[in-house]
Amino acid sequence: MHLLMLAGVVITKDPVDTYVPLCTNDGNVVAQYTMVLLEELGLLKMDFLGLRTLSVIANCLEIVKKNRGIDIVFDEKMDDPKVYKLWQEGKTFGIFQFESAGITNFMKELKPDCLEDIVAGVSLYRPGPMDQIPRYIKGKLNPGHNEYTHPALEPILNVTYGCMVYQEQVMQIVRDLAGYSLRKS
Repeated sequence: MHLLMLAGVVITKDPVDTYVPLCTNDGNVVAQYTMVLLEELGLLKMDFLGLRTLSVIANCLEIVKKNRGIDIVFDEKMDDPKVYKLWQEGKTFGIFQFESAGITNFMKELKPDCLEDIVAGVSLYRPGPMDQIPRYIKGKLNPGHNEYTHPALEPILNVTYGCMVYQEQVMQIVRDLAGYSLRKS
């Protein structure tokens, strides 16, 4: 069963109300628990772009094709230096999750030159890993000077300059260094 939840969908085997209490919010049925508590209970919560956002993207693609004769195909040419120059200059107004002054300044400091930098940037700009931002920038701008508290961390963290950015990295670390199973990690 799928249930709309403010910014996501809770996916469960049985009706959602067998797991958590529900209420209505602006006419939508929503879980009364926070996303963190839902995840702690073992429920699967997925975030999806809103249909309105997807419609705006589709409309923009049509306008560009009609007015400029450019047919944009995603997954092609994801390494245009002109695009990264815009990010480096902080010209991200209107880009989902990159509009705030804080992340704009972060991107200007980071000077992303590949998609991985942008993905890591949006992942770092969260309350938990945010304190790793200066270390990440230093690692990117000074390659080869990254420090690892244990040699086993290098193959896991080298892609993020020695910083724990992704949940999957943390899971790999507790498996490799602490012997946790995949399930327990």
